[in-house]
Amino acid sequence: MPTKLPLSFYEQHDTLTLAQLLLGCELVHESPEGRTAGIIVETEGYITGDPACHAYRRETKRNAAMFGPAGTLYVYQIYNHYNCINVVTGPAGVGEAVLIRALEPTEGIELMEMRRNEAFKTGFERYRLNTIDAQTPEGFRNLCNGPGKLVIALGIDRHRHNFSSLTTGPISICGPVLHDFELVTTTRIGIKFGADLPYRYYIKSNRFVSKK
Repeated sequence: MPTKLPLSFYEQHDTLTLAQLLLGCELVHESPEGRTAGIIVETEGYITGDPACHAYRRETKRNAAMFGPAGTLYVYQIYNHYNCINVVTGPAGVGEAVLIRALEPTEGIELMEMRRNEAFKTGFERYRLNTIDAQTPEGFRNLCNGPGKLVIALGIDRHRHNFSSLTTGPISICGPVLHDFELVTTTRIGIKFGADLPYRYYIKSNRFVSKK
């Protein structure tokens, strides 16, 4: 079993370097329902001075976790429906983070499938996300190939997990478990400002990446 990344890992690298180093590592959630996990295959970095960064203007109630110490989880809501998970990367008070955009599922596939389908029944997934049959290649690929999808599949909750620590909380990052892959650097997705900045990274040819 891969080893949990220590606090020093998050503290000793800048945000854009961490966004690349997290590729190939495994995001794990040890929940009461069971263990779910997936290999990180796509990330985006958000740094000081970046107009797309939630901390660009000032600290608010919504983005407060982003100003915590490195290794903190920042979980926020978009479109009034989806939650997204970020790894806080800067020193306390700075406001930088790495968005986890896509995972290659490794553990707890049936639990992930159940969570995705339960969310669909409640209307939570009415944007683009559909019922999932993880026994099919396409269903398996779509379990975690987007930031909102992976948060639902792993049972990550904004109210319970925002501000939690990746080193002491139920959610952690282990690894790396994938090696010797080719890294793609490109622009970020779904933003109006800073769209030309090359702060998105993914594993080349990995079929679980949200968008090539």
